[in-house]
Amino acid sequence: MKHFDHNAHYHPLLLDQVPPGARTALDVGCGNGEFARKLAARGLAVTAVDRAVEVSAPGVDFRRADVLVDDLGGPYDFVSCIAALHHMPFTTAVGRLRDLVAPGGVLAVLGLAKEKTPWDWVVSAASLPPNLVMRLVRDDPVDSAPVRDWSMSVDEVKAGAERLIPGARVRRHLYWRYSLVWSAPA
Repeated sequence: MKHFDHNAHYHPLLLDQVPPGARTALDVGCGNGEFARKLAARGLAVTAVDRAVEVSAPGVDFRRADVLVDDLGGPYDFVSCIAALHHMPFTTAVGRLRDLVAPGGVLAVLGLAKEKTPWDWVVSAASLPPNLVMRLVRDDPVDSAPVRDWSMSVDEVKAGAERLIPGARVRRHLYWRYSLVWSAPA
């Protein structure tokens, strides 16, 4: 039985953000490499980085690296960051990710959002019933990824993104997630 993964649930949304004609991709905080493999299956040359794990897969250049300090090459037509941004200083990380995006490329982030407003709590409460159902019908293996609490609300992410990457679209989603999508000027 396949397990339910809150982040993988949003892979189709992120894959829809890959710009037409994209040839290169960088997946930051790649974890087990599942999303990087999906990008490679679309024909992109993928570099996948993570500080904590090392994996391998055909068509993906996996590197144990720190996006904030290591040379990752680039720029890339598509840069993704799934459930990893809250492990880094927001301003520094978003600035670095922005700089890795090629002109006309796209940055797509799936992050974890803290509840700070009444609407945040409503959306989080709405996540509970489907989350319970998914956990009942799917196996839920132990996750070995590093865990860190997140502190930013969606409104704080929007404000920070507006300063660093004007025009970014930030949306709250079920399962305590948000998406941030920014297209670099051509």
